Amino acid sequence: MRWIMVGVLVALAGCGAQPVVEPEPRVVRVEVPVQVPCRVKEPTVPVWAADGLRREDGLEVKVRALLAERRQAKGYIKELEAAAISCQ
Repeated sequence: MRWIMVGVLVALAGCGAQPVVEPEPRVVRVEVPVQVPCRVKEPTVPVWAADGLRREDGLEVKVRALLAERRQAKGYIKELEAAAISCQ
């Protein structure tokens, strides 16, 4: 029994004598979102088709100008929406 105890103590003493190994330093890349100011070119306001209308112009000319202005407004709104979406 005595020899068993001595063997166990010698085995445990061998485990305690191992050198302590320092962990080696590592470089770890961490990706963090950073806020960036939005730099989108502001769309230019078009020259509206109805701005050049005069009081003497005929009804057909006025209606055509208003329809053209409506198409211009739709395009301008789409440009504004695209600029706003790109900043999100």
